[in-house]
Amino acid sequence: MKKRVVVAGGGLTGLSAAYYLQKQAEALEITLVEASDKFGGKIQTVHQDGFVIERGPDSFLKRKKEALELVEELGLEHEVVSNHTGKSYILKDGELHPIPEGSVMGVPTSIKSLMETKLLSEEGKARALNDLILPKMPAFDDTSVGEFFKYHLGEEMVDHIISPLLSGIYAGNIYKLSLQATQPQFIKVEKESRSLIAGLRAPENTNEGKFATLKSGLSHLVDKLAESLNQCSLMTGTKITGIDKQEQHYSLQLSSGQQLLADAVIFTIPHDMTAGLLQAPYLKNKQADPNTSVATVAMAFDEEDVKMDKNGTGFVVSRREPVSITASTWTHMKWPHTTPKGKALVRCYLGKAGDDDIIHRSDDELTQVALENLSTVVNIKKQPHFSVVSRWEQAMPQYPVGHKQWLKDVRGRLQEDYPNVYLAGASYEGVGLPDCIRQGKDAAKHIINSNLLSRI
Repeated sequence: MKKRVVVAGGGLTGLSAAYYLQKQAEALEITLVEASDKFGGKIQTVHQDGFVIERGPDSFLKRKKEALELVEELGLEHEVVSNHTGKSYILKDGELHPIPEGSVMGVPTSIKSLMETKLLSEEGKARALNDLILPKMPAFDDTSVGEFFKYHLGEEMVDHIISPLLSGIYAGNIYKLSLQATQPQFIKVEKESRSLIAGLRAPENTNEGKFATLKSGLSHLVDKLAESLNQCSLMTGTKITGIDKQEQHYSLQLSSGQQLLADAVIFTIPHDMTAGLLQAPYLKNKQADPNTSVATVAMAFDEEDVKMDKNGTGFVVSRREPVSITASTWTHMKWPHTTPKGKALVRCYLGKAGDDDIIHRSDDELTQVALENLSTVVNIKKQPHFSVVSRWEQAMPQYPVGHKQWLKDVRGRLQEDYPNVYLAGASYEGVGLPDCIRQGKDAAKHIINSNLLSRI
């Protein structure tokens, strides 16, 4: 008799979990339950007037192999395109300044580039150079990203270079963000070399971008993945409203009034929802800030109506800059395939930790805010032909200091209280597409390698 596995959530993590479970389809009966009417979660592509516009993530990191491997398995390798490389900037004091060459997540590897930047005062540069002589930080199991880099490089470096770069990934307060959970490679650099500047190697200069996407949009990956699940039962427009633990299995109540019996469950939905269903007090991480809400505004122009004084692919915004946008991507320059010839596509990001109420304004208001902020550094001659506004409420999980140990403890207790129930997704071990794919794949492996199948 087949064992029954339910995957809760049809975003990329849930789809990936079902995909890798399906390889054991002879032994498993797999059901994927998604609350919305479509799969993909934050991955949503809009095709309008020849533009390819991503509402959520626009690419994935190539050095994390899980995404490229899945793309190849699905036969989509011909769709892969790498980003055009170009200068990226930081907006500070109303001006765009290039990110110092050779920086690794903002940490300088070239003293010459550090001394030439106008992002830091002379005092700020001198403080950053102290990293070359400072001892290691006092021993720690975990610390915040902000405190770690402030110790090594100073507050100016954190505010004007490191924070804006990281905020584009996590949209959080880096003085609360876990170093161990988000940037563990720097712990290794400090351990081996003491100095971050001395211990990091400058990235290789190459014309090949670090990121990739699909020409027809990332929704193509979602569609192809869902189509491949031909041995799974797929349910959309259905919420899991409760879960009861019984002797040999679980009973899941659905919003449709149905019940599903499961021998194993993979929860890939946001953690707050999972915690509400399982009702285990230890699932609440009291150190974690609420998830951050963000919005994006993608605007389509004639290329001649948007004049960039700088040749590059976009900018992020200094932590103390008095503007609402946190970053802007000049999509037509970073991803030329997304934009018809003679057109321009500019995407702005709004919403930050502790100050994300702005996303509740109307589409017109958000577009106007983006235009006003953008026009301080870009010559915009006309209003956009159209704009696509996307809101992601409480979508960006915040990993607090101690997150990895908390997660380890939670998973250990969960297997005692709820055997064969697994947690995966952006709430836990990374927000990028490869991270989500990896977590779905790992959860599937746990089930396949567990004693569940040995009891068939």
